[in-house]
Amino acid sequence: MKALELTGPSTFAVVEKTAPVPGANEVVIRVKACGICGSDIHGMDGSSGRRIPPVVMGHEASGVVEIVGDQVTGFAPGDRVTFDSTVFCGQCDYCQQGRVNLCDNRQVMGVSCSEFHRDGAFADMVMCPAHICHQLPEGLSFEEAAFAEPVGVALHAVNRSGASAGQTAVVIGSGLIGLLVIQALKAAGCSEIIAFDLDDTRLELARQLGATMAVNSRASDALDQATGQLGGKADHAFEVVGATPTVNLAIELVKKGGGVTLVGNLAPEVQLPLQKVVTGELTIYGSCAISGEYPAALTAIANGDIAVKPLITASVAIDEAADWFAKLKSADQPYLKVLVCPE
Repeated sequence: MKALELTGPSTFAVVEKTAPVPGANEVVIRVKACGICGSDIHGMDGSSGRRIPPVVMGHEASGVVEIVGDQVTGFAPGDRVTFDSTVFCGQCDYCQQGRVNLCDNRQVMGVSCSEFHRDGAFADMVMCPAHICHQLPEGLSFEEAAFAEPVGVALHAVNRSGASAGQTAVVIGSGLIGLLVIQALKAAGCSEIIAFDLDDTRLELARQLGATMAVNSRASDALDQATGQLGGKADHAFEVVGATPTVNLAIELVKKGGGVTLVGNLAPEVQLPLQKVVTGELTIYGSCAISGEYPAALTAIANGDIAVKPLITASVAIDEAADWFAKLKSADQPYLKVLVCPE
């Protein structure tokens, strides 16, 4: 089978690999679409330690079941499926609590690090445990289904925050996940959702997808614009970048007793305005991956509560994908989601 393999720091090769053979509880999926994730872009140069070459990356995928292991139930060849990015054990205390994203034995599809190696879905076929797979709703396209993972991330963040109907929120960062968080907040019934970003194109898309106001963070009166719209500060703030300035902005914009949900993971450490957090009695939530939101994500995409088609920048073949990794890394355009479609 053909695969796009990371062979060195930011270096790719299209290679022929032996088709996977499933174990007893595994399935092999013929990949139809796989999204390039920001974590792939940030990790491909080796700086994160999470993409040690050689590895086939890719964890936002959909496809058709090709082969099932002899103990697999609930799936058969020909089924249209997607899969969780997290490979969880189902046995540890966290899994027993339903917090599978915190599994003590957690692995991630398309990740290679010092603890484990799992090839992902930038390939004709990918193998994964059957228990992380999900059937696609009738009529949902493979391209849309490949968004189940990032939509699940957004839904998990909103679930962590406890945001509910009638409340107000600000979203700092209107990249792909931020735009999905905005839509998840709209679906939750938030009355005001204010989007922040440095790019006016993304801010316009944020308005189209549900933000009641969009603010360019460079504006000298950015804070005043937001607080004027809100009549004060927000109940919730979502930081979807992962850097000190944006974390501080999120904390600045949330009211006393409010919540700040940290979704971005760009920098390993940030400076925190401790006194504002303490004296304002803010609640800080970390939000990692997905914990049971896959069915809700698929439903939200299928019924139109969360629109993903406007977020597709390009659909490309495996042979073209390396060039798109370079384009996404350069960040000279407000690209959102590039899908690698082997067929």
